[in-house]
Amino acid sequence: MKKIFLLFTLTFLFTACGETCYNAPFPIVFEFVDSNNENLITNGTLKPYSIQDENNVSVPLTTTSDDKVVLENVGAYNGTKNYTFYSSLKVFKFSIQSSEFKGGCDGYQIDKLTFTGVGIDVKDEKGHYKIILE
Repeated sequence: MKKIFLLFTLTFLFTACGETCYNAPFPIVFEFVDSNNENLITNGTLKPYSIQDENNVSVPLTTTSDDKVVLENVGAYNGTKNYTFYSSLKVFKFSIQSSEFKGGCDGYQIDKLTFTGVGIDVKDEKGHYKIILE
């Protein structure tokens, strides 16, 4: 039994970190709420909204079934990139600092998000950011 487990483990290691091994950055999820913790997408207050990077390229966004926003294709670079969030309620800037993944496979990891903007409160909840807009 030990030999089978060892063979399985070795096979997994050799196939998992081959040429096709890539670790994408964990997703970034924003939830926009007001001071009463009411979701601003659900109640229609936030629309329309968009995010652009420092080169004025739109970031693809996906809205989940519980009205949270997933930022697509961010963090797959080595360094810091600046972004701007636009809505009728608020415009604010944030940056994402990423680095190469150090785990035997190619890829990137998001190291830090930094928000700047007057009057916003951000709570990091394990990759989900609750942003309180007034």
